[in-house]
Amino acid sequence: MKRIITIAILFLSIVCLTKKSHAQLLDSLALDTMSGYTNLQEALKNPDNVIKLVLRKQKLAAFPPEILKFKNLQYLDLSKNKLKTVPEWIDTLKQLQFLILSKNSIETLPTKIGGLPNLKYLNVNQNELYTLPNQIGNLNNLIMLDLWSNNLSDFPEELKYLTKLKELDLRVILISDEQQERLKTLLPNTKIWFSKNCNCQL
Repeated sequence: MKRIITIAILFLSIVCLTKKSHAQLLDSLALDTMSGYTNLQEALKNPDNVIKLVLRKQKLAAFPPEILKFKNLQYLDLSKNKLKTVPEWIDTLKQLQFLILSKNSIETLPTKIGGLPNLKYLNVNQNELYTLPNQIGNLNNLIMLDLWSNNLSDFPEELKYLTKLKELDLRVILISDEQQERLKTLLPNTKIWFSKNCNCQL
């Protein structure tokens, strides 16, 4: 009997440890206001405790691969760096809710961006994006998509699957009236911010 109880306790301990390996998802306000790690080396000392990582203005030319060690990461800010690409392994950050990549030189987003089930806020403004992957439509929990000031000329039909999207910022992008109407049809419940179309004739 004692052996059975011991085995049961051991089993429950393993289950509890497994559950604790993934931090509970915080609400957006808590994530936005909490202090985060601003030094990669400091963060690496306790990788399981890293929920928010802010590496702005670090002159990064690529995503640090060490980010893969932060299994509980929910907020990642790599704005104002020198990034040109987003790695395919981005989808391993399953807990991620905020991804801020503004003011870089990113031209495309990987197809794996659609593998972030908890992503709510995606900021890629002031980059060099010229296209969006169809898989962006897989971001079922996305609330805010900021694409302000990019080189986009076309938008995938799959945007219509972003049913929770509240805001889409497309300012400082030249988009025809026809394309604007199409986007409004794809996302009827989303507030879309456009710059005024000049309808310029060459």
